Amino acid sequence: MTEAQSIPHLLLVLAAVLVSSKLLGALAQRAGQPAVLGELLAGVFLGASVFGLLDPTDPAIAALSELGVIVLLFEIGLNTDLRSMTRVLGTASTVAIVGVVLPLAFGYAAVVGLLGLDKIPALVCAAALTATSVGISARVLSDIGQLKSKEGQVVLGAAVLDDIAGLVVLSVVTGVVTGGSWSVGGIFLTTLISVGFVAGAVTLGPLLARPVFSSIKAIRAPGTLAVVALAFALVLSSLATAIGSAMILGAFAAGMILNTTVERPEIERATTTIGHLLVPIFFASVGAAVKLSAFTESGTLAVAGLLIVVGVIGKFAAAYAPWWFRGNKPLIGVAMIPRGEVGLIFAQMGLATKAISPSMFSALTLMVLATTFLAPPVLARVGAKGAGRGEVHDDIGIDDLVAGDWRQTTPRPLPNPDIPE
Repeated sequence: MTEAQSIPHLLLVLAAVLVSSKLLGALAQRAGQPAVLGELLAGVFLGASVFGLLDPTDPAIAALSELGVIVLLFEIGLNTDLRSMTRVLGTASTVAIVGVVLPLAFGYAAVVGLLGLDKIPALVCAAALTATSVGISARVLSDIGQLKSKEGQVVLGAAVLDDIAGLVVLSVVTGVVTGGSWSVGGIFLTTLISVGFVAGAVTLGPLLARPVFSSIKAIRAPGTLAVVALAFALVLSSLATAIGSAMILGAFAAGMILNTTVERPEIERATTTIGHLLVPIFFASVGAAVKLSAFTESGTLAVAGLLIVVGVIGKFAAAYAPWWFRGNKPLIGVAMIPRGEVGLIFAQMGLATKAISPSMFSALTLMVLATTFLAPPVLARVGAKGAGRGEVHDDIGIDDLVAGDWRQTTPRPLPNPDIPE
């Protein structure tokens, strides 16, 4: 294909991806499921398994997909307010730590001991189990009127801490699979770099960001604030890669830094608009990489089934770790189960670095789909008792990009957010 021919072809592919992603995303929402599932299915249909239109390895598609991941993690960071978690910090941090350690340890032991996987693919699979989709959990909790309850706040706090811990794990795994040291010392060094990067960025970043963004806002040029914010995310993503951490960790840190600025709502609105273009390309690319023929292989189904079981049990059990908490623990446990967009990032990293095979990638994707499908209907059941009216929000942010809008129209009484932990 010549360069002159490739541009029109790329435009047609992008048009097909965006339209099919939005249509299937809307159908998923009408079925009570997150929009991300429809976008994944759009990629499966457009990929080599069905129509063969979308090639996720195409350099242009891959670049747009990477930008989609950066926007996605930047949005998650923008919605990460560490100060608001102080009321439930003890419970949330316990749920988060146990919810990372149990799936990671049990997942690795299970796929090595029972299925005989090599240590690198096993590490990628186990790492993918540590994720929790804050966007999907927040949207469903809001829908059933539990987002502002004590359980909802614990889930959000734990999911955010899961994101931080999961991204550190991703940085370590990325370092290992790309030729880093498998030794305890090498893993410790990579972990130290990742944790130090986040801690340094969150500590020092606001000191620079607040005066800079206040000055930019004073310029009053339309779009300048959002463009500079995204440029800030790109710079930190590049910096994270340069010091040996994960690129998306930089985007996440950039979002956390700007969370404390008064300009955050404006930045978030603009970023979400851009995300509606780029994020579906990422999800569709992940779907396009799935090989449906792999699901006819007993090995793929065995890995997927084992990961689903370990993934569900590990996160659900974590809700019972804070023994002093007297709230609705089943609600917390179920809300922590969906892997969503974060689990897909782990899977994509494993495939891109050739740490896992296409069949293993399909197994991981099936695990993400299953855990994400499971959460909304079960959450609606376990959270129905004492639930309030669907809570009002502005539909701008990470839950809008990942979960879509499936709010109920039937009014229900609001929960009491002042119940002590």
